[in-house]
Amino acid sequence: MTVGGIFMVMVLLAFTRIPYDVHRWLGYAESEYRFTPEYLILLGGSGMPSESNLIRLYYLQNLAAKFPNAKIILTHPSDTAVVEEMALFLEKMDVKKERIQMMLNGTNTRSQASELKSGFAHLEKKKIVLVTSPENMFRTLKTFRKLHYQSVGGEPAYEYAMYVDLSYDSKKVGEKYYVPDVSSSMSLRYDFWNYMKLEVTCLREFAAIAYYKLNGWI
Repeated sequence: MTVGGIFMVMVLLAFTRIPYDVHRWLGYAESEYRFTPEYLILLGGSGMPSESNLIRLYYLQNLAAKFPNAKIILTHPSDTAVVEEMALFLEKMDVKKERIQMMLNGTNTRSQASELKSGFAHLEKKKIVLVTSPENMFRTLKTFRKLHYQSVGGEPAYEYAMYVDLSYDSKKVGEKYYVPDVSSSMSLRYDFWNYMKLEVTCLREFAAIAYYKLNGWI
C-alpha cells in the first residue's frame, strides 16, 4: 500500500510542473557566479559519444569561447580513450589543444574534487566554473565548497525543448480505433512522461545528496 501510494503521488505530480521546477532548482540554486573563470572543469562519467557527455561538451565549448583565457580540465573515471575523444571533439569546435588538460582519477564527485585539488597546485584558490548535468550541480558545488574551493560557480547542461506545435489531425494519419484522441494534447503525449522521468532523476539525486550529507561530504 505504501509503494502504491507513492506511485499515485508521482503520477499526480507528473500532471503538474513541480518536477520541472525541482529539477531547475537543483541546477541553478547554487550555481550563480560573478567572476571571470580561470578554469573550466567538465565532470564526465559516461561514454563518448553519449548524451550526457555531448551536451556537457556543448556547454563547455560555449564557455571556452566566452572566456578565451580560461584553462580547461576534463575529468573522467580512468578511461583515456573516452577523454581523448572528448578533447578531440573540443578541438573540432575550435578549442585550442594547449588549453585542455585531463584528470583521470576519481569515480564519484567527491573523489574527483579531491583528486583535482591534489593534482593541480593551488586549484582551490582559482576561480572555477564547473560543467555537469543539472541534477548533479547542487551536490557538486556543495562538494567542492566543502573541500575549501574558494570561488566556484556552475554551468548546468540543460536540454531545451523545441518550440514546435506537434499536434496532428488523427483523421488524416490513419484509422481510429477504440482509443482516446490525444492528437492535440501535448500534456498527455509528452509532458506527463517527461515529468515522470524527471521525478525519478530528482529522487535519485536527493538520495545521493542525503548520502553525501551523512558522510560529511557536503
